Amino acid sequence: MGVWARFKRSLRAMFGGIIEKTEDPELILQQTIRDMRDRMPELNNNVAQVMANERLLAKSKERLEQQVVDLDSKIKASVRANRDDIATAYIGQLQQAQRDLQHTAQQLEYASRASQQALKLRDSYKLQLEQRAAEATRLVSQSKQARMQEQIAQTMASFQLGDDASTFEEMREKIDRRAATAEAKLQLGSTSVDTQMQEIEREAMDMQLQDKLLEYKRGMGLLGGGEKEAPALPAAGSGEQNP
Repeated sequence: MGVWARFKRSLRAMFGGIIEKTEDPELILQQTIRDMRDRMPELNNNVAQVMANERLLAKSKERLEQQVVDLDSKIKASVRANRDDIATAYIGQLQQAQRDLQHTAQQLEYASRASQQALKLRDSYKLQLEQRAAEATRLVSQSKQARMQEQIAQTMASFQLGDDASTFEEMREKIDRRAATAEAKLQLGSTSVDTQMQEIEREAMDMQLQDKLLEYKRGMGLLGGGEKEAPALPAAGSGEQNP
C-alpha cells in the first residue's frame, strides 16, 4: 500500500471517529423525519400535475368526440343538399378529428396509468413516512433510556462503595451495641425493683405471722401475764360466734 493511500485511510479513520462521536442519533432521526415530511408537499404537487394532465386530456377527448359527431352530421347534410364540395371539405376535417381523437385517447390512457402510479407512490411514501416516524419515536425513546442508564452507570462508578460499606457496618455495630446496653440496663432495673418488692412483701408476711404468733401466746398466757384461755374458734359450718 502506498504512502498516499495509507495517509487517506488514516484521515478517514481519524475524522470518521470524530464525526461519529459528535453525531446525536436523536437529532439525526428527528431531522430525517422532518426532511421526509418536507418532501410531502412537493410529492403531492407532482401527483396533482399528473392528475391535472389526465383531466385535460379527458376534456380534449370529449371535445374531439363531439367534433366528430358534428362533422358527421354536417357531411350528411351536405350530401343531402347535393353539395359534394362542402361534404368533401367536411370529410377532410372529420378524418383529421378522428386522428386527433385516436391520438388523444392513447395519451389519456397513458395519463390515467401515470395518475394511478403516482397516487400509489404517494400513498406508499406516506405509509413509509408514518412507519419511519413511529420507528424514530421508538428509537429516540430507546436512546434516551440508554443515555439515562449510562449516566446512572457513571454515577454508580463514581461512588466509593467500599468506604460506604465500612461506614454502614461501623454505624450498625454502634447502634446494635447501644441498643443491647440499653436493653440490659432496663432488664437490670426491672429485676432490682421486682426483687425489692418481693423482699418487702416477704418481710410484711413474716411480721404478720409473728404478730399472730404473739397474739396466740398472749392469749394462752405464755408471756408471763397470767394464763388466759385462747379465744374459742367458731364451729365449722356455723355462721354465728358465742359471746
